[in-house]
Amino acid sequence: QVQLVESGGGLVQTGGSLSLSCAASGRTFSNYYVSWFRQAPGKERIFVAAITWSGGSTNYADSVKRRFTISRDNAKNTVYLQMNSLKPEDTAVYYCAADRNTWSTRADVYDYWGQGTQVTVSS
Repeated sequence: QVQLVESGGGLVQTGGSLSLSCAASGRTFSNYYVSWFRQAPGKERIFVAAITWSGGSTNYADSVKRRFTISRDNAKNTVYLQMNSLKPEDTAVYYCAADRNTWSTRADVYDYWGQGTQVTVSS
């Protein structure tokens, strides 16, 4: 079992920045791929960014490329999502997810999820 806890969400103006954290406990976190997803009200949960277990490779949704950066510190069992140049359409609950075997863009394949953190971008 892996337990994930997101933090760092909040209210920010358009063009601002936020840094989200996903802290893990339980099994060896460095063995897991980790991704961030987001879900806006009334919409499905969609892929944002992913990182391999070593942190050597990353993947981003087109909508966040060059604005968001995913990183991880396995010594701290934490994955980060730095979000810059935020837009109102980035408003959503952000979730981190972990899996030993995949860093898929599909939400339904992940074994472990956090509870989410709200990000609201005002116009």
